[in-house]
Amino acid sequence: MYFAKLAGIAFVVFLLIDAIWLGLIAKNLYRNYLGDLMAGNVRFGAALLFYVLFVCGIVFFVIEPALAKDSLSFAIFAGAFLGLLCYATYDLTNLATLKDWPVLITVLDLVWGAFVTAATSGIVFWLAKIWHI
Repeated sequence: MYFAKLAGIAFVVFLLIDAIWLGLIAKNLYRNYLGDLMAGNVRFGAALLFYVLFVCGIVFFVIEPALAKDSLSFAIFAGAFLGLLCYATYDLTNLATLKDWPVLITVLDLVWGAFVTAATSGIVFWLAKIWHI
């Protein structure tokens, strides 16, 4: 139940932060740089599966160890590193294998992945501490 509570909180936090990025900031950027590569409609099942799996990874690899260490700095830095690794897997693979994959998108996604995962990890760590989870 402990893991599920942390994952539920992390899911909401990650989704809110990522929605701001995808809905307000990156939407036109992706359309301009990726154009025809983008699907006409979001495949919500795939998106949901990504969010669930990624959030479980954040809780398992970052938030639980940070709480065990009682270390906000561990949550933030380990979160940034996990986000960088995971987003790099996607973006660097695309850069290596897709003909016109933009370098700018790769760089921005790596920065975003590190930031959103660090922010989510830090916020959930803080909430878990103040809510005594």
